[in-house]
Amino acid sequence: MLSTPTLFAGFGFGLSLIVAIGAQNIYVLRQGLLKKHVLPVIAVCIISDALLIAAGVAGFGVLVDRVPWLVTFLRVFGSAFLLYYAYGAFQRVLKPEAMVAGGGGSGSLRAAMLGILGVTYLNPHVYLDTIVLMGSVANSHGDLKWTFGVGMMAASLVWFISLGFGSRLIQPFFAKPGAWRFLDSTIVIIMVTLAISILAPLAGVDGK
Repeated sequence: MLSTPTLFAGFGFGLSLIVAIGAQNIYVLRQGLLKKHVLPVIAVCIISDALLIAAGVAGFGVLVDRVPWLVTFLRVFGSAFLLYYAYGAFQRVLKPEAMVAGGGGSGSLRAAMLGILGVTYLNPHVYLDTIVLMGSVANSHGDLKWTFGVGMMAASLVWFISLGFGSRLIQPFFAKPGAWRFLDSTIVIIMVTLAISILAPLAGVDGK
């Protein structure tokens, strides 16, 4: 069953969640600015979102609720990974001249893949947003839940392609080391904030 309004509703809802500033988007933006392994990086994001959204639509959100230790595991290792990434960004803040937009920096495909897989699958917010939240909203549409789900997947496709390849439009701004220092300083703040918010519930503090 196909419903165009439901499809666009899913697209809009998915976009509203995916566009929010987070570890994954920051990683894709940086790779786009460097023009390094952009296609495989955004492919991982798009395929991962599609799989996780499909799992949520299929009802696997219940599994997350019934296996609390899995979420705890993801919180601990996810926060550790984000702090490690923040440390790397802080090191670049100290030496911004080491990166040159459009061709500088060292980074293998393997490193890029490990990085994007880490910020994607070690972040519990990804599961909460896709499997739980997106899955719940999609299932509220009854027989049209898969149409809504496809709309959300389309939003992911459009967003990551736009972010990865569209970032080159602001590339001239990053011709100066100071711009990289600003970006990496922002990355440090975002990653540390996300790591703290991920660990907050384990300490009994109200968090996302």
